[in-house]
Amino acid sequence: MAINPPVDATKTPEWAALQKHYDELQSEGISLKQWFADDADRVEKLSFDAGDLHFDLSKNLIKPETLQLFADLAKAVKLDERTKAMYSGVHINNTEDRAVLHTALRRPVEDEGKYIVDGQDTVKDVRETLDRIYAFADKVRSGEWTGVTGRKIETVVNIGIGGSDLGPVMVYEALKPYADAGISARYISNIDPNDLAEKTKG
Repeated sequence: MAINPPVDATKTPEWAALQKHYDELQSEGISLKQWFADDADRVEKLSFDAGDLHFDLSKNLIKPETLQLFADLAKAVKLDERTKAMYSGVHINNTEDRAVLHTALRRPVEDEGKYIVDGQDTVKDVRETLDRIYAFADKVRSGEWTGVTGRKIETVVNIGIGGSDLGPVMVYEALKPYADAGISARYISNIDPNDLAEKTKG
């Protein structure tokens, strides 16, 4: 599947329309309280369902027409076409000339379809890797897998930048109340050797 070069969103008339809309909101004064008072149907107009999720955008600093302007911009930059290309394994990462495989990683387990990229079933590869990760995590939690000292691992150090840091931190903090294995985590999110020394101290 061939894909056209990306469109610079900031050079489109739709972007200009969004900018004009923003300027108008600024000049009239943004007041959520007033917007709710002026429009009794604001919640209904700015709420929708997608899959199992319910979205209520009414408490954001937008109006119903804002959503339409964003939809127009998405159409102008061919977001739908580029999304389909991503799910089809097209090399949309122009810098490295490769497919973007986040979709394979996040594909629901119950989805039995294949995701062939460059002749390879990436879903199968991802699931086999995830199974190995789960098995390893279970061994660490149970104490079967030990450190070089032969003792149970009590601290895990995560090294990552961007999403590779923020994602694990978010999950760790969210699930901390349910942790029962006596294992803590530390995070290194830059290339500063001082950070490494500090996080691996003790």
